[in-house]
Amino acid sequence: MTSHTQSPTAQQRDVFYVSDGTGITSETLGHSVLAQFDCVRVHAHRMSFLDTREKALDAVARINESNRRHGRRPIVFSTLVDPAINAILHTADAFLLDLFETFVVPLEQELGCKSTHTIGRFHNIADSHTYKNRIEAIGYALAHDDGQSAAELQRADVVLIGVSRSGKTPTSLYLAMQYGVKAANYPLIPEDFERGALPGALKVHRHKLFGLSIAPERLAEVRYERRPSSRYASLENCRYEVEQAERLMRLAGIRWLSTTTKSIEEIAVTVLQDFLGEQAE
Repeated sequence: MTSHTQSPTAQQRDVFYVSDGTGITSETLGHSVLAQFDCVRVHAHRMSFLDTREKALDAVARINESNRRHGRRPIVFSTLVDPAINAILHTADAFLLDLFETFVVPLEQELGCKSTHTIGRFHNIADSHTYKNRIEAIGYALAHDDGQSAAELQRADVVLIGVSRSGKTPTSLYLAMQYGVKAANYPLIPEDFERGALPGALKVHRHKLFGLSIAPERLAEVRYERRPSSRYASLENCRYEVEQAERLMRLAGIRWLSTTTKSIEEIAVTVLQDFLGEQAE
């Protein structure tokens, strides 16, 4: 899953986000950095609460296995604090980007004092209203991903709709992780097109709906990676679904945008500013 448009020859790399806590910090850092490269297709893995020697050794084994399986070094973003556990992770055959080595150690030298190196220190903000909102929003996004549940849609700040693989899930999670926005997402499927109407569960929440579309050619590429040579991934079917989804959104008066050439960050900012009326920091 990626957060930006890749070139047709993009290389696939396993990317591991490793943390002694939830992994939000390492994943946010990794997403922000990798969004600058359209030459890579990311297969993401989050390793959270890695706080024992045994867990560290297991992480190294998984990372090394990825290297053996794909013949390319995985990329690892780490926010581990414990020096002993961090040392184990550094034995992995990977390209490792260590937040502490990159930022904390140079800051220690500049400030002339040592950091606390306290595990979970990033999350001392857990008592803050902002942090609690983000954690709650992440849980909400996961519980309401891909139409899993229509319950409590009244609590959503926004409900993203669109065809399968148009960018709904990563956008929902990004809005939750970065801004504490409760974003549900709901797929538009062939049954909706045949009926010529939005799913019944969404009609009462029409004012919260925001549509995501995508160029059929790009959609076919994305779906082919998931289900090669299937009708689901065929260009003909992708053209049909995109055309019908956009028709439904126009008929319902729902605002929507094409995700084809936009990063997840750009999509989220559009939702925040143009739909929710908020300013992205």
